[in-house]
Amino acid sequence: MMLPENNRIPERVDTIHLIAVCGTAMGALACMLKKMGYRVTGSDNNIYPPMSRFLEEQGVLIMNGFDPSHLSSKPDLVVVGNAVSRDNAEVVAAGQMGLYYCSMPQAVNRFAAAGKHQLLVAGTHGKTTTSALIAWILHWAGRDPSFIIGGILPNFNSNYRSGSGDCIVIEADEYDTAFFDKGPKFLHYTPDAAVLTSIEFDHADIYRDLDHVREAFGRFVTLFRPEALLVSADDNADVIRLAGRAACRRESYGLQAASDWQLADIRIQAPLTHFRILHGGREYGCFKSPMIGMHNLKNTLAAVAVAHDLGVTPDQIAGALERFAGVKRRQEIRGEKNGITVVDDFAHHPTAVRETVQAVKTHFPNNRLVAVFEPRTNSSMRKVFQQDYATVFDAADRILIRKPSMLQKVPEGERFSSLQLVADLKSRGRDALHFDDTEAILADLQRTAKPGDIILVMSNGGFDNIHERLLDLL
Repeated sequence: MMLPENNRIPERVDTIHLIAVCGTAMGALACMLKKMGYRVTGSDNNIYPPMSRFLEEQGVLIMNGFDPSHLSSKPDLVVVGNAVSRDNAEVVAAGQMGLYYCSMPQAVNRFAAAGKHQLLVAGTHGKTTTSALIAWILHWAGRDPSFIIGGILPNFNSNYRSGSGDCIVIEADEYDTAFFDKGPKFLHYTPDAAVLTSIEFDHADIYRDLDHVREAFGRFVTLFRPEALLVSADDNADVIRLAGRAACRRESYGLQAASDWQLADIRIQAPLTHFRILHGGREYGCFKSPMIGMHNLKNTLAAVAVAHDLGVTPDQIAGALERFAGVKRRQEIRGEKNGITVVDDFAHHPTAVRETVQAVKTHFPNNRLVAVFEPRTNSSMRKVFQQDYATVFDAADRILIRKPSMLQKVPEGERFSSLQLVADLKSRGRDALHFDDTEAILADLQRTAKPGDIILVMSNGGFDNIHERLLDLL
């Protein structure tokens, strides 16, 4: 086991090894470190494309599995991903060798964010899209930002960038940091500006209840220096309460007339959504975006507030928004076959599922919407949201629910029941079906899908590559 006093980054670092390097954020960090001139290696279990290929293309040496021999070169620093535990073979070896170690956010703060204006996006929902919007607006405005975000941005074909500008955009996650640091990742940063989108119960594997989540975000709002800016949503009571405690500049955003930043005159004219923005009650500008759904308009509004504070003009913002290509796995159209469109989304929390289903239906009001859902997260496989899920699919015309594939990870008395969810949906008059596996869902869709259907697939995992397999079958 590592000694606590080794949990720091030494002054001089040339070689860095990342344990569990194939995670989205860890992989991005490895590439950023490589580009900055460090000698970087990494290890992980079950290495497979696309992340393995991506890392290799960036010159990061990847070693399969976890083995003490991977540390034989005695790197100056070991970055430990939160996917590994204290009994990991490389963790144990690093401790025995007396190597310095740190967590992923510690490394981001020291290496990628050093000397830069830190722009954070925190909250239960909307972090990835809002972070991506801020990064793209700044890039379009010629500010060449750095960023590290939990999703691939098609505008950059990457989830990270080491820019020459003075800003870095960081998706500030509330999940725990590492086995040796159970606090949320966002506590390792010092925000110059931040967005707080929402606060709801999630991550049931590390948070006891909503009060525990509130406590974490309560610590987040204490990070701000007086000159920093906190941009907070106007439709979440916990966000409003906590934002009021922040000892910094504060601005609110949303639909409320009293908010500093307000959406108005929203009009859908596919493929674009048109809207006006008011700032301080006055006209700020007219904009259009390919993003769909009210939740994405709010994400956009938050990004505009941050960009404006950094001196980006409304014209620059308008040009960026119209050309924003979204984020992979966020209402991403994966393909169309025989008039049937397959859409992929990362939604898994009940609120995110509701907003996503509603957004897609609003954008395609004359099409039959088939919602396919796989409960896969540590929260969605628990019964904490059992009743909530029964009301979030109402905008869908058909609802297909897969039995969670990893229920054995959850204690028997805490498990979510997909059968019960389908029964609850049917009791509310919804057309819902339960499936034990992905193959059965594919068979149903091959038999029942028809031209004009929008098939919305929601999961935070690969879902057995259902999207490509479905497109092949249609």
